[in-house]
Order: sequence, then C-alpha cells, then structure tokens
Amino acid sequence: MKFFRNLAILTVLLAVIVVVLIHLTGAVLIHSYIWYILVFFVFVTGFTFYITRIGMEQDSDNFQVYYFSAMGFRMVLCIGVVFAYAYFIGDGKLQFVFNFFALYFLYTGFEIYSLLANLRPNLKKQN
Repeated sequence: MKFFRNLAILTVLLAVIVVVLIHLTGAVLIHSYIWYILVFFVFVTGFTFYITRIGMEQDSDNFQVYYFSAMGFRMVLCIGVVFAYAYFIGDGKLQFVFNFFALYFLYTGFEIYSLLANLRPNLKKQN
C-alpha cells in the first residue's frame, strides 16, 4: 500500500504544478485535457503495478515477463490514446502530445523507482 500512497502524493504534487502553470501561463503550456490525462495515468500506473505485483507473488522467477508485459501494455495503450486524440479531436495536437508524454515519463519513472525499491530487499536476501 506504500506504492498507492506515494502515487497519491505524486499525483497531488503534479496537480499543484499544473494549477500553478495554468495560473501563470494560461493555456499556452497546459492542454485543456490535462486533468483527463492525469487521471488516465493514475489508473494505468496503478493497473500496471497491480499486474507486476501479482506476477511477483505468483511466479517470482518470471517477474520480468510480467513487468515487461505490463510496460508493453502501458505503451500500446498510451500510443492508442495519442492516436485517438489526434484522429478524433485534433485541436492542439502538439500541446497534447507534450503534456501527455511529460506525464508518461514522470509516471513511468515513478513506477520503475517504486519497483526497484520493492525488489531491493529481495535481492539482498538472495546474496
């Protein structure tokens, strides 16, 4: 549950940054769909962590299969969202893509950091 607490802290911190940027720059840097993007990444990050955690609990020898499957799912889903936005809506494509992938890299980095922090005790037990 530490992961979900840290995920909530990261999300609140990013929401504060978004509010400040909207206040300072208006709609120049931040796309109007930023809140939908933020919620999307909270759910996707939580889901991929859940899949990886199940894989680690059920079959710790094949942890990497579950991890890379979750990351592949995340990447395909994100690319699908970007293409769907570009095809169906299309307003401010570049702004949307920059906002989307900035959050993509932040949440992916957070997930990798969290997984490494969770795996570190297991690696020490093996040595």
